[in-house]
Amino acid sequence: MKNSSYLAACLLVLTLNLAFAQPGPNPSSKPPTEKDAGDYVWVKVTNSLPHFDLNFPGGTPRELVKAVEKATGKPLNTIIPEEYADLKIPAVSVKSMTVAQLFEVLIQASKKTERFIVLDPRDRSIGGNGSDVFAYDSTYGFRTEGVPTENSIWYFYWDRGDRSVARAPWQVISSTVCKFYQLEPYLEAGYTVEDITTAVETSWKMLGVTKPPQITYHKDTKVLIAVGEEDKVKLIGDVLKQLSQGKPKEKSANGQAEKTKTE
Repeated sequence: MKNSSYLAACLLVLTLNLAFAQPGPNPSSKPPTEKDAGDYVWVKVTNSLPHFDLNFPGGTPRELVKAVEKATGKPLNTIIPEEYADLKIPAVSVKSMTVAQLFEVLIQASKKTERFIVLDPRDRSIGGNGSDVFAYDSTYGFRTEGVPTENSIWYFYWDRGDRSVARAPWQVISSTVCKFYQLEPYLEAGYTVEDITTAVETSWKMLGVTKPPQITYHKDTKVLIAVGEEDKVKLIGDVLKQLSQGKPKEKSANGQAEKTKTE
């Protein structure tokens, strides 16, 4: 009996020691912030957000927001800059997902390496860099400040490269130019204005150009005027160069005789 009482007393003391050994809450401690988490989305917090299923066929950022609002049955606070409004987002099919998890995955899926051409108006012979091609990693998606909540404001961004790398002011993706092309030789060879513009527009379409240059034909001078990004306008000259190497359409003898008779 004494042994049983002694054992019970020992267990009680051990239990109390373990209880007092546990660290208590720190009154000065603060809730974790997004900075503490780094790129990690707080699982405990995001899991408490509403879950939904989404089948998005692809489209613009605004169309994605509308699809999410329809799936959740709640409005979503978003800011989408006008310059990114036409960006195409691929199809998304998810189940039991939160807004925070969806947008984090979208950012990861958007990462890709792209190239752009730098146009330096200064030639290398006078200290410039000429034209060159650069590669960069781009990402886009929705972000928010702080830990995501149901009332978070999400803003759309498109990171088009490492902005920490110093770039000279003259470095641009492409400059806007106005070019003039005399079409009379090509018209006399038997081509029509529609033949030429269709060939040019087809090349832009095949390249996936979303904002092609504007082209206008001046009938009195037979000049084709083009305004747009230089690398895209340049394709017009490439098309005309190929047409000049083609075989002109030969006029029939009867047609030439009729023209002479009329004159």
